[in-house]
Amino acid sequence: MILILDILILLILPFVMLGVIKKTKAFWGGRKGAPVLQPLYDVVRLMKKETVYSDTTSFVFRISPLINFAVIVLASLFVPLISGYSIFDIPFAFIIFSYILGFGKFFSLIASLDTGSSFEGMGASREACFSTIVEPAFFIAMASIIALTKITTFESLKMILENSGIYGILITILAVVTLFIMLLVEGCRVPVDDPATHLELTMIHEVMILDNSGADLGFILWGSALKMFLFGALISALIIPASLPVWLFGILFIISILLIAFTIGTIESSIARFRMTHIFEFIFIMSIMALLILTLVTYRIYGN
Repeated sequence: MILILDILILLILPFVMLGVIKKTKAFWGGRKGAPVLQPLYDVVRLMKKETVYSDTTSFVFRISPLINFAVIVLASLFVPLISGYSIFDIPFAFIIFSYILGFGKFFSLIASLDTGSSFEGMGASREACFSTIVEPAFFIAMASIIALTKITTFESLKMILENSGIYGILITILAVVTLFIMLLVEGCRVPVDDPATHLELTMIHEVMILDNSGADLGFILWGSALKMFLFGALISALIIPASLPVWLFGILFIISILLIAFTIGTIESSIARFRMTHIFEFIFIMSIMALLILTLVTYRIYGN
């Protein structure tokens, strides 16, 4: 039963999360906005359309959307969802999770280069650069948490508060900020990127998918929503107590995802996308937070 709920959550909640973001932006802008499930309707509409391929592209461009979507679905099996437990609960799952997503991103990058477009190549270069900054911070934070809780799976996220007292509260806050910035970067949201922009010189992820259409574009949009949802699920695992019953954990999980979506929509309504030179400074906040987590964990383990 819980497995079925997890599958339903993966199918529906990513679109609801995107819909709440758009609804929040419409609210702050004084508009009614589209229905919450509009992102789902958009993907279904794209799935029914014909896919057009340029003569310049090779088979790499054709298989990339499916591979990227498939690896994101595979990565979701390692993340605690509505039950609070992962479908694949194996040691050091965060390493597998990270490199599975990296494998999908690799295909996205080479697919954008395969188009022969200098603009898409520029977007791929920026995307790859940001990923090289995000990955070390994620590894430092997760390895520190594992060292503190002595649990080598994503279940360690739920055990911080129960093992560390006041240090656990500080570590949890820092870890939430770290994962939230990672969500904005990997989800290509403001202030790192603007999914609604049409200026090729300032686009990052959006410029990489300009040549995609039809079902391919639908899989890309679905995968992007699912990836953002997965990082939201990791944040939920951090802030929801592990001792709660499964039904209560599930309710709080859905509420936390909606609150994260509301926060993203509020941020996007309040500030503009950063200048390219300032984006790196923003992303490096992740590294600072991860090093602070490492410092607190080290002091908690070896300090007097």
